[in-house]
Amino acid sequence: MPEKILVTAALPYANGPLHLGHLAGAYMPADVYVRYQRLKKSDVVFICGSDEHGVPITIRADRERISPQQVVDRFHTMMKESFSRLGIRFDNYSRTSLPLHHKISQDIFLKLYESGYIKEQDVRQYYCVSCRRFLPDRYIEGECPHCHHGGARGDQCEACGRWLEPEQLVSPRCKVCGSAPEVRGTKHWYFALSRFQPDLERWQESKAHWKSNVREFCSGWFGEGLTDRPITRDIDWGIPVPLQGAEGKVLYVWFDAPIGYISSTVEWARNRGEPERWRDYWCNQDTRLIHFIGKDNIVFHAIVWPAVLMAHGGFVLPDNIPANEFLNIEGEKLSTSRNWAVWVDDYLEVFPPDPLRYYLAANAPESKDSDFSWKDFQVRNNSELADILGNLVNRSLSFVEKHFGARIPAAEMLSESDREVLAAIGRTAATIGSLLEDFQVRRAVSELMNLARIGNRYFNDSAPWSALKQDPARCAATLNTTVQLQLALAVMMDPFMPFSAEKLWKMLQAPGSHRDVRWQDLEGLRLPAGHPLGAREILFRKIEDEVIEAQVARLHGSKPA
Repeated sequence: MPEKILVTAALPYANGPLHLGHLAGAYMPADVYVRYQRLKKSDVVFICGSDEHGVPITIRADRERISPQQVVDRFHTMMKESFSRLGIRFDNYSRTSLPLHHKISQDIFLKLYESGYIKEQDVRQYYCVSCRRFLPDRYIEGECPHCHHGGARGDQCEACGRWLEPEQLVSPRCKVCGSAPEVRGTKHWYFALSRFQPDLERWQESKAHWKSNVREFCSGWFGEGLTDRPITRDIDWGIPVPLQGAEGKVLYVWFDAPIGYISSTVEWARNRGEPERWRDYWCNQDTRLIHFIGKDNIVFHAIVWPAVLMAHGGFVLPDNIPANEFLNIEGEKLSTSRNWAVWVDDYLEVFPPDPLRYYLAANAPESKDSDFSWKDFQVRNNSELADILGNLVNRSLSFVEKHFGARIPAAEMLSESDREVLAAIGRTAATIGSLLEDFQVRRAVSELMNLARIGNRYFNDSAPWSALKQDPARCAATLNTTVQLQLALAVMMDPFMPFSAEKLWKMLQAPGSHRDVRWQDLEGLRLPAGHPLGAREILFRKIEDEVIEAQVARLHGSKPA
């Protein structure tokens, strides 16, 4: 049987629009990888959905004086449309407020509870006298006990990435009213994470192929020793705990959100009219389950979620968790609270999606934080997309159009340089494929652009404008070879720049779709002599200075003083 690949991208919180940090961390690398696998004709399913529970939702609802449901409805629709406009093609994009997800999450909770992995505990919890309620984690802020960052949340410090409990904060305060909370008694349900440390360590010993940031992060947690973790919260928005005596308690979002991968796959199977097909992926130990995430989600996906899967039994464990680092903006850490971000919808008001897809691939924060700069974005668009790839297409196709009646001339005899260019197609396809199998998007897109450079250099050195009269056969062979190179480029571009790939395919008037081509067949892919070309267009347009200056001004103008 062919290998099954189940790819997920971290469920985005439905409490705000998408920004470039979201794309760089999880969604762009996941989409690039999946598009490549689809071109290989792999059995791959790409799953995601909106994370619609948790305190960030209720905080926004409180601030806007609307219901949490209104918040998630707005941003679920907005994010789904943004993904579509960017060409990010999920097989299913679900949402965790669906009754289907509630039921699956409650069933998994009950299975773990009945197996003895979830226990009730009497605990002491912060209570805000002013607001007259217990405070869930993100309703509390204070100083991080590890790095001493002053704006740490009750669940995590964004500055150092450590997972926290509210009682660990120094000088805690209520996020809503700012007052110092007091401690009162209540009860919650805890997952026995500590019992799974030996199993998790043994399992991760077989994951030498994981990225070093994931392995090192997990090693640090194991060194400190895993502790049992609460999986319920005192808020009225979320999935009710399905036990008597748990009224007013909901499942903690870190517990229910990863289950969204399962419920989204179930929804996908039902929508296909094959309601049990989800089991072929989640209950098949030969499935490669791959979670694309940002580094702030490592603990949940590499430690907590696998432990939940182990406790439940019957589900496949993650094969890989390619976590990316963070994307900074103009040299500063991205901050949505300070509006220091480039929002996807704002970008799409002005620019097409592919230059951004290319830039985020070429600048991917795979091993360390990277930086988005509007000026660098302009330079890469103009000097690489327009001057290298776009220029190769425009000048060669216009030459065929003008001198050969827009039909591909015959290559009666290939020279050594012709054969070298055609051989570079197969080598590049193999290299890009190998890099993407290893989740190295940055190097893979660099190989794509290098192939376009090879084409430009070959076209210049062959000088068909001179050979046209002196050696027409040599001129024809050069044009034929250049067009065949572009045919392969149109397919190779799809993982990174799908809209431009489709545009180039249409310019070549190649049959069917470029997505019909198997990646493995790129080396021998050819259009016949005499094949008519389609209407020529500008593949990539240059971006003028004043357009970029307006974006820089917009970014700085939106930042609070």
